[in-house]
Amino acid sequence: MTWAIAAKLLAILVAVAIGWAVGRMRWLGGGAAGSDSDPARVLANAAFYIFVPALLFRTTARLDTSTLPWAFLFAFFVPVLAVVALIYLFERWRRKPGEPVTTPSVKAITAGFGNTLQVGVPVAAGVFGERGLAIHIAVVSLHSLTILTLLTALVELDVARGRDSRSFRSTLAQTVRNTVIHPVVLPVLAGLTWHATGWGIPTVFDEVLQNLGTAVVPLCLTLIGMSLAYYGWPKSWRGLSGLVTAKLLLIPAVVLGIAHWGLGLNGMPLAVIVMLAALPTGSNALIFAQRYRTMEPEVTAATVLSTILYVATAPLWLALLAWLSPW
Repeated sequence: MTWAIAAKLLAILVAVAIGWAVGRMRWLGGGAAGSDSDPARVLANAAFYIFVPALLFRTTARLDTSTLPWAFLFAFFVPVLAVVALIYLFERWRRKPGEPVTTPSVKAITAGFGNTLQVGVPVAAGVFGERGLAIHIAVVSLHSLTILTLLTALVELDVARGRDSRSFRSTLAQTVRNTVIHPVVLPVLAGLTWHATGWGIPTVFDEVLQNLGTAVVPLCLTLIGMSLAYYGWPKSWRGLSGLVTAKLLLIPAVVLGIAHWGLGLNGMPLAVIVMLAALPTGSNALIFAQRYRTMEPEVTAATVLSTILYVATAPLWLALLAWLSPW
């Protein structure tokens, strides 16, 4: 790992530390953790309802599907989505009585949603150059669309199923409605619909979306720190260590196995998608957890811990890839 990439990771941790200091000093208010007046929750809602939808709509509305490397996308998303679904099913099977029905989905997104922007872009550009960055960006353009949409549908299905005295038809109808009319899925569908019309985004509207979208990265980084200050570290690390291990080791190993030995990918394309899968937990997992008020301390800690451990695991994956299939 180069010093330039290490500096990017350090900058991320410094931004998180700033958010922690602001939360610790209660500069934005002293609402009880988990309450509606909790500043960390207010910031999460602002990201979830304003800034993230603007970024997703603009990204999908401008997406050029004709230039996407579909073979690489297939090699990345099939194993990642399969592992995420298996983690969800496993956590749903082992969910204890009294635990929130949203817990399996929150655990699955913590283990499966990577930090493709703040960490992924500097790593792809610094290690693989312009060609590798192009592959990385192509995958990132569909990253939120696929993983967030899948887990949103699953969590809304669990929420609807958890309510008593509902028929299958009413459960299905509520799941579809809550999945579509959702701050993540709706802007994606709207953006894809806009893209299908062939119209360009009006200049003023595009400028507004761009300004709102650029706030996502700094807001989410400081939000992680603030959440850590308000919620604290989790009391038990048993389940948390498994999620971090799945994110940093299991998922990239599955992607490597399927992409290389299953689909025959080699060289730079293989290295790029494996390093994508090996990224630490992204801040969208925390926004997702806060949306459903489930495991906020655990997801916050997993995000910070996986980012710190990534400094050690990333060079190991790069060394393995360089030995297995040099680029």
